[in-house]
Amino acid sequence: MTGFAVALVLVVAIAGLLRWRRPAWYWLVFGVTLAALRVLIRYGTVMDACGLTVPPARWRLALARATNRPIPESRPPRILRLRPTRTGLILRLKLRPGQDAFDIAAASDRLRHSFSMYGVTSRELRSGVVEVRMTGYDVLKRVQMPAATETRPMRVPVALREDGSVHYRDYRAIPHALTLGATESGKSVYQRNLVAGLASMDVALVGIDCKQGVELFPLARRFSALADDPDTAAEVLDALVARMGDVYRLIRSQQRITADVPDAEIAADIWDLPDGLRPTPVVVLVDEVAELALYANKEEEKRRDRIITALVRLAQLGRAAGIYLEICGQRFGSELGKGITMLRAQLTGRTAHRVNDETSANMAFGDISPDAVLAAIQIPAEMRGLAIAGDSSGGWHRIRAPHTSLRQAVNLCNRHADRTPDLPELAAFRPILPSSGAAPVPLVKASSATV
Repeated sequence: MTGFAVALVLVVAIAGLLRWRRPAWYWLVFGVTLAALRVLIRYGTVMDACGLTVPPARWRLALARATNRPIPESRPPRILRLRPTRTGLILRLKLRPGQDAFDIAAASDRLRHSFSMYGVTSRELRSGVVEVRMTGYDVLKRVQMPAATETRPMRVPVALREDGSVHYRDYRAIPHALTLGATESGKSVYQRNLVAGLASMDVALVGIDCKQGVELFPLARRFSALADDPDTAAEVLDALVARMGDVYRLIRSQQRITADVPDAEIAADIWDLPDGLRPTPVVVLVDEVAELALYANKEEEKRRDRIITALVRLAQLGRAAGIYLEICGQRFGSELGKGITMLRAQLTGRTAHRVNDETSANMAFGDISPDAVLAAIQIPAEMRGLAIAGDSSGGWHRIRAPHTSLRQAVNLCNRHADRTPDLPELAAFRPILPSSGAAPVPLVKASSATV
């Protein structure tokens, strides 16, 4: 008996230590079993207390009266599947007649408290079937990406969502995106994760970093073009607009719309072209968009209008040509001048880290979801990397990218430097890299470099 008591105390101590220091390990060893039993035992009572039950059918009531049996109890949604995961539980429910998926979503906070879980979210899979994802601990406190992710061309895992699922940046589904964040909010780490994920793919990276290239130039071996000032940025964007026109002419020449060509083989964008003819997709990363929109004199105003016009054209027409925009900035508002709100309307994906004012959050999510605006302005300063991600459908999630140091991102870009394509339109803007031990070389166009 004494040995059993000692073993029990030891197990409890280990469980407490794991829950404090390693919540993910605690969940996998102890938490998942306890949580599954808790959900199954309390399910009927919790659903009834949360108002998620429906009265029995009339024929059941009539049958009970006819046979002098007790009146049947109200029925909760039927459990189709209960599946444990590395971060929580996934509960798939079949709704009863008269219930709605919104009822489950509205009761998510009460379900979280009743089942003693850290977080509960829900989404409708199909008519009458709802998936409830429950997390057992704060997965965003110490982000650990799963070892295996569902990667495919132009789809990059960049962060972890609060429900434990992976947040992907899918350029085929959401071609253009806006990322906002104040200084020290984690925006640069998010951008590093994005570049690191794209480095191993067959894609051309074009960077515009008007802070003299301090953010993107260390990753230059994987970039086909880099601009470190507004003048060079204007020329790069003009070259991309010209490339877009060439790609559209290629698509047009390969359409061959005749009666005997199947509908599925008619080319409407680069992904419909044969592999041998398909142009390399291009991702354009703008590190600080406000530096491109500000001006101090008439000459700079003309350059600014030229840049914004090119960005708007790429945002409106670039998707089919395989040109995708990733616009980043600390501030993105109508005070940046004409064309800015038009550009924002084309940026379907929105990600906001901690912002300094509510107006910035409104520029990101005001036309999407008021709840996302409220969530964005409530991000604490000590939670660097925490962000709100949404899109034009109105859905949004809390996400946090794993910390990737600049050295890790540089190593990944150097490892995949052989994948950097040479684009003729952008050859003049290929970054000039100093040899080992050489003095620093300014970031200039290759055509203007002195020997």
